Amino acid sequence: MDLKTYLSQKHGLMAQLCREIGAHAPDVSRWASGHRPIPIEYAAPIEKATQGQVTRQEMFPEKWQIIWPELVEQQ
Repeated sequence: MDLKTYLSQKHGLMAQLCREIGAHAPDVSRWASGHRPIPIEYAAPIEKATQGQVTRQEMFPEKWQIIWPELVEQQ
């Protein structure tokens, strides 16, 4: 699922995610809306904080194999 869908599931998820990954709400909102790209350094923390509901593959569909080759081996 994408970040926008994840955050729309339940009230308070934005604040919880921001705390867990150490990001500011306006930044996360811009990432979720697509106005700004998700910084690569936040991809793994987002995946962990969402318990795999938002994956690195979904956040970076065109280049995840290059960034995280270990994920290719896991499939």
